[in-house]
Amino acid sequence: MAQVETLKAKKMPKNTGTGRMFENPILERLTRTHIAVPLTLFTFISAGLIYYGVDNFGFGVLTVIGLFIAGMLSFTLLEYVMHRYLFHLAPTTPRREKIAYTVHGIHHDYPKDKDRLAMPPLLSLTLSTIFYFLFYFIMGNLVYGFLPGFLMGYASYLGVHYSVHAFQPPKNFLKILWIHHGIHHYKEHDRAFGVSSPLWDVIFRTMPRK
Repeated sequence: MAQVETLKAKKMPKNTGTGRMFENPILERLTRTHIAVPLTLFTFISAGLIYYGVDNFGFGVLTVIGLFIAGMLSFTLLEYVMHRYLFHLAPTTPRREKIAYTVHGIHHDYPKDKDRLAMPPLLSLTLSTIFYFLFYFIMGNLVYGFLPGFLMGYASYLGVHYSVHAFQPPKNFLKILWIHHGIHHYKEHDRAFGVSSPLWDVIFRTMPRK
């Protein structure tokens, strides 16, 4: 009985402190970022892309709004899929366990570590560039309305994720996001994968059991 309790204690999240991912101090520093950096960066990039689309391709207001909403909604689906299937990759081999821990497991161990609540800017910019070319290949110039919504979907996710871990729950309808993500961290790791919205948890039936 005592051994079981010890094992459970080891799995409990630590609400103070931080973990180390790399021995190399430069690589270790690159894993950290202030939340204001990506929020500011992607807000300006999104605004610039919309301006470019309107100025060069004559996008109308309804076109921009429609593409923007489609981009944001698409990101919420990607957020759900990545969180469920990559961040919580089944540790069936040591390599998979290492990947899962590096990508997301350390966050579950230290959920209050504010410097690790956002992807490092260098990595997120690289992925954004890849998505730009992917979406451009699929939809052409419409990417200048769709990608801003996608990127602001990411920024919204970061804002919600940071707020949930850094601040007390608000006394309004947004409290549901605090509760939803808290259940994922402290009660049911295999449920409640949506952070910015529980929409896809409802659709794919991964809402909390209780």
